[in-house]
Amino acid sequence: MSSLRGKTALVTGSTSGIGLAMAVALAKQGANIMMNGFGEKDAAIASVKACGVEVDYHGADMSKPAEIEAMIAATEKRFGALDILVNNAGIQHVANVEEFPAERWDAVIAINLSSAFHTSRFALPGMKQRNWGRIINIASVHGLVGSMQKAAYVAAKHGIIGLTKVVALETARTGVTCNAICPGWVLTPLVQKQVDARAEREGVSDEAAKLALVSEKQPSGEFVTPEQLAALAVFLCGDAASEVRGAAWNMDGGWTAQ
Repeated sequence: MSSLRGKTALVTGSTSGIGLAMAVALAKQGANIMMNGFGEKDAAIASVKACGVEVDYHGADMSKPAEIEAMIAATEKRFGALDILVNNAGIQHVANVEEFPAERWDAVIAINLSSAFHTSRFALPGMKQRNWGRIINIASVHGLVGSMQKAAYVAAKHGIIGLTKVVALETARTGVTCNAICPGWVLTPLVQKQVDARAEREGVSDEAAKLALVSEKQPSGEFVTPEQLAALAVFLCGDAASEVRGAAWNMDGGWTAQ
């Protein structure tokens, strides 16, 4: 497959999890990739390079607008253009509102919401000039519904859906589209730790613990996989999705259908 041959994608938070799956899927379609994220990056970069495309990495702190601007500039200098922007970087903190540390609120809003505003404002001029671009914001089921103890995360994810709609309207007469993907439960290493703890606490198997955990919110009883989310992103980059604009596309096993 080479439907995105010649395009360049920047995927924030792409050294693991959903972001890495996005980078690999886009690379398999032929897109060159600029990666970003904290943590161990060498193995992630190698897995994307194995797809036969050009890969680079920028360690911008997504809470700092100046570093975000430098990352966009570096992408355009390295590859000649930035065609696909996947805003995936995110953090979480859990606490009741009255106990939520103000600095954690600020950090969650900065990385989960404000960073997508900054990447978009720096990427859009080039996309508009070339009359082609795809902005995909990785929101969450929590951009559509709330959960207790996640005030900052829910606020940020609701906000990113609003931002998605505004960018979609402002680019509606162009070849640039902007959409959001809203995952439900995804079996990340962090969630697996919750599964392990539940299995030990209740004396049940790993599979039984997974089913019990996911079924509390997700009627299908199945986790969404990073690869499924990445396949949706690939679709949104294609010609068939050129009139999908401003969507908040949930992939959540029926969570928000309730």
